Amino acid sequence: QVQLVESGGGLVLPGGSLRLSCAASGSIVSINAMGWYRQAPGNQRELVATITNGGSTDYADSVKGRFTISRDNAKNTVYLQMNSLKREDTTVYYCNAKIRRLWSSPVRDYWGQGTQVTVSS
Repeated sequence: QVQLVESGGGLVLPGGSLRLSCAASGSIVSINAMGWYRQAPGNQRELVATITNGGSTDYADSVKGRFTISRDNAKNTVYLQMNSLKREDTTVYYCNAKIRRLWSSPVRDYWGQGTQVTVSS
């Protein structure tokens, strides 16, 4: 019943910016962390940025200084502000959330369907 809905992807010029959003909905007791991952065809899915419910963040080295992750806990929403975009950033971005649905249930990973980001001139 948990659903992650992403938005904000699209086509931008090199050096441009995009802001991705992901909202979690459904039966949720708590969200321990949310984040963004990306995966190019034929490659492993890699971490872009994560944020815990306490506000601790982690970034991939390739995006440090360019991307900023933030979270609105009241709305169960995570954002990824992407600046100074490069052609190498072109791929599908996936929202991730570590969610406990019931007090008796373990924390599990949930994934959005992915949103395409294309950086091209």
